[in-house]
Amino acid sequence: MMDPMDEITLTGLRASAFHGVLEHERRTGQVFIIDVTVHLDLAAAAQSDDLALTIHYGELAEEIVAAVESDPVDLIETVAERIAAVVLAHAPARLARVTVHKPSAPIAVPFEDVSVTITRAKAQPQARAGFGPN
Repeated sequence: MMDPMDEITLTGLRASAFHGVLEHERRTGQVFIIDVTVHLDLAAAAQSDDLALTIHYGELAEEIVAAVESDPVDLIETVAERIAAVVLAHAPARLARVTVHKPSAPIAVPFEDVSVTITRAKAQPQARAGFGPN
């Protein structure tokens, strides 16, 4: 079981992009809304008041929007994976929970929203043979 972690959450980031399976989605594009929660240890940053020991959420927001707005793909699942990779590239990040909302999805019945949520963890370093506890 993972130790409890602190969180940084970005809610409602908006990005205009051209993701989708249908031709008109690729042609006209639409707004995607992104929620991200980053799990990390904020104790050292809080104690030292040092931004270098956390993740600058303003920069992270810009990176996420840039990732969503680049390279159109068919699935919002793929977009969510791309965002998780951006988040986990930050050294303090241990786990990322990403939700990609597609409120203008081509669904034939009335709806408020459709979204995909994924949770990805940073790979833990493997102990080398002959080292560590046996």
